[in-house]
Amino acid sequence: KLLCPKWFEFLNIGSNVNIYSLSLPFILPKTRAIKRIGPHNYDVLSILIGSLLGDGYAERHGFGTRICFQQEHLNNLYLLWLHNYLSELGYCNSTIPIISTRLGKGGKLRYISRFKTYTFTSFNWIHSAFYKNGTKVIPEDIGDYLSPLALAVWIMDDGGKVSSGLKIATNNLSSTDVEFLATVLRNKYALKVSVISAGSINQYNLYFSKSTMILLAKIIKPYLHTSMYYKLNGYI
Repeated sequence: KLLCPKWFEFLNIGSNVNIYSLSLPFILPKTRAIKRIGPHNYDVLSILIGSLLGDGYAERHGFGTRICFQQEHLNNLYLLWLHNYLSELGYCNSTIPIISTRLGKGGKLRYISRFKTYTFTSFNWIHSAFYKNGTKVIPEDIGDYLSPLALAVWIMDDGGKVSSGLKIATNNLSSTDVEFLATVLRNKYALKVSVISAGSINQYNLYFSKSTMILLAKIIKPYLHTSMYYKLNGYI
């Protein structure tokens, strides 16, 4: 489950407490992971969760967990936007990510930008929720964290315009998880979402039909980086 202990502790802080007077050692450089305990802003959690649904991944490092962001160079403006947001809040190094090369499938040269958050023990619950035996899975209570911002980040990561609608590449997830995500989106946002073949055996995508694009745009447009407007296929 995506049960964030620090988030719920934060919600239970008395109203007479000035949260800005609380010690937040995670924003200081060279702070050990054991001292990076949160609590974390819900928008920050939305970005992390949205990215993990998309191209991001979580990795254990020492006592804690760090979240890794990466994008092809064509989406570099979006990655820099994410980096700027998180670095200003003290979640990652302020050094601007650079474009590097790596070999992809078939020996194709890929140009990728990436950065990682600092390591937090208070991110361990995220890793535990999203990974089982080294395989990425979808937490059963993902709907509680799939905010409009999280949905926007997910679509900016893995969404793409197709025909008169939009699809999200969920190729690496099981059919059960993809069906579950479609159900969550239908129930939470009343979006018309179906599961379609990704063109390969046992690979599936989420498809948003033309009839639901206006509603989808209304939900996520306030959170999209301008370089990603094209993914809404003209419904902007």
